[in-house]
Amino acid sequence: MTSETETSTGGWELKTSRRWLADTVELLSSMRFAISLLTLISIASIIGTVLKQNEPMTNYVNQFGPFWFEVFAKFNLYALYSTWWFLLIMAFLVVSTSLCLIRNTPKMLKDMRSWRENVREQSLRNFHHKVEWRVPFSRAALTAQSLARVAANGYKTKVVEKEGATLIAGRQGAANKWGYIFAHSSIVIICIGGLLDSELPIRIQKVIFDKTPFSGSGVIAQIPEQHRLGLGNPTFRGNMLIPEGSSSSTAIIPQQDGVLIQDLPFTVKLTKFIIDYYSTGMPKLFASEVVVTDHENGKVFPATIKVNEPLIYRGVAVYQSSFEDGGSRLTLAAYPMRGTEHVALPMQGEVGNTSALGTGKGGDYTVEWSGFRAFNVENMAQNGQDLRAVNPAKGFMSSSLDKHLGSAAKNANSKDLKNVGPSVQYKLRDKNGQAREYNNYMQPMLIDGAYVFLAGMRESPAEPFRFLRIPADDNDTVDEWMRLRAAILNPELRLLAAQRYAKRALPATRTDAAVLRAQLQASSLKGLTIFGGDEDEAGYVAVSRFLEKVAPQDQEQAAEIFMKILNGSLWDLWQVAREKDGLKAVEPDEKHGRFLQLAANAFSDAFFYGSPVYLQLQGFDEVKASVLQITRSPGKNIVYFGCLLLVIGVFSMFYIRERRLWIWIKSEDDGSARALMAVSSQRKTLDFEKEVEKLKQQLQQAGPEQR
Repeated sequence: MTSETETSTGGWELKTSRRWLADTVELLSSMRFAISLLTLISIASIIGTVLKQNEPMTNYVNQFGPFWFEVFAKFNLYALYSTWWFLLIMAFLVVSTSLCLIRNTPKMLKDMRSWRENVREQSLRNFHHKVEWRVPFSRAALTAQSLARVAANGYKTKVVEKEGATLIAGRQGAANKWGYIFAHSSIVIICIGGLLDSELPIRIQKVIFDKTPFSGSGVIAQIPEQHRLGLGNPTFRGNMLIPEGSSSSTAIIPQQDGVLIQDLPFTVKLTKFIIDYYSTGMPKLFASEVVVTDHENGKVFPATIKVNEPLIYRGVAVYQSSFEDGGSRLTLAAYPMRGTEHVALPMQGEVGNTSALGTGKGGDYTVEWSGFRAFNVENMAQNGQDLRAVNPAKGFMSSSLDKHLGSAAKNANSKDLKNVGPSVQYKLRDKNGQAREYNNYMQPMLIDGAYVFLAGMRESPAEPFRFLRIPADDNDTVDEWMRLRAAILNPELRLLAAQRYAKRALPATRTDAAVLRAQLQASSLKGLTIFGGDEDEAGYVAVSRFLEKVAPQDQEQAAEIFMKILNGSLWDLWQVAREKDGLKAVEPDEKHGRFLQLAANAFSDAFFYGSPVYLQLQGFDEVKASVLQITRSPGKNIVYFGCLLLVIGVFSMFYIRERRLWIWIKSEDDGSARALMAVSSQRKTLDFEKEVEKLKQQLQQAGPEQR
């Protein structure tokens, strides 16, 4: 923070009788203090870059856990750049750098104007770069010649007569000092601009005008005055979400313990939201067509807000930030996932609202509609993780059951991007407040050679969705799977299916057919009952637990027999369920055999689905919403100006080299003249060495003698 002529890291030595004041000024204006502040700001900036700022608090809890969440919260690391201690460091840096400038700028300006002519002949002989020569003509002629050659090399010169000799003082690159001044001034200017655009003005309003964040819910227009910031607020950065056809005249400024409402001098109405996609599913273009109404003069004008093309009006900039669902209206079918019913009930939903869901068994739920997407591009070579929370195949079962369970794991390098159509996302919350999040796709997808409906579930937002694969039937619906699911849980249909399977598997021509058929019927019924399970376990997990009771040496053979009987019994159970609903039997071909296997896998996985219903999207009326960022940043131009000064200052310091030159010329007794030249520079570089040698040769061309 000091000039190159200063080697001390100390600060401004204030002449005062108050020792504490002198010590304080010396510390604040010292280089060591400024470097310490810059180091702290650098460390804090690294933390702020690595740790995402201003995320929802639940995201931090899920990411770091309760203990570290509390530790980081103590230091306000989740909104680091607006914390009191970060702003205080910046304020001290402004003070420290300003004091350095006040102390050193006059010295630098004086040094830039100085010719440093107070030198003596003997002191010039002590320079490293020096040369002495003699010419056979007068001192005046040598002075004129030297002045011309020095000026030709870009030096400004001054001639001083002293001690019976002539001194030529030259300088070049004095603008290098402006580099130091500009670079240090830019730090002050950038920090001031940053403080103006920080939360400091809002913090001051909180203290002076008793403004407090609002943490409740309700209509924005009815929020009390103590939670609102007026039109005179000098700086803010908030968000505005506007559904198509709606308007807003306020911005929401997020705070750690709620939000502040910023009133705007105009109203923005979203008439149309435009969005286009790349083939990868990434948004290629999104823009908002709006109508702006000025509150003061009633002026109304249209505008289009695009990414990097903001609307700037009345000192407020409106940027296109992102987009959300604006309350799309959904039509769904609610299929029961428990019990022996399989007929769907109609259901309506609206994104952003909630719907009551009654199961009729004391298990009432609330559906919180959180999102809808009409366009989903997925990598079909990587279909995500199966819903199975644990792998039931352990030990001996790993080889006999894995082929029935399947896997969604794919080669991470494979890519097969496709638009898989609309999806709906919602949370299902029980009466105790516990919730799971679901993401269901509307259309079936071709996965592993078969069409399936994907129904995603996760326990918390920090987890990825795990998917239940419900096979699509001949009509591309989930009706057949729902029919089979209900039949597996129906004891009467299980008994009929076991009887039919035993009769089909053992022809009546055998003499012992009746006895064997009764045994096979019992085995079939037991297999279906075990597979149907109970509240604790069902599907292949229940089968695995049952087979673990068999002697180890017989487990593999018992597993193969069990699965063969189970698969045959499920086929007959399917046909029995269809007959019950007045439908004809399906053809026993490869396609329907594949469907039955996928249906059995889905039934087993459904135990982990954790929902009493499967909500399938049937239709929708999409409503888009635009998310706009509203800013008033008076410090922006100040920061830009500071950055310009910083660039000029850095280039001046690195590319403008200050050089000083002195030529001492005196007359000899015989009428000739002798000259002594010395050159100095801040940085001794190879270019400087070449320049000095060139200058020596040019100046010495006048005389034959040299010492």
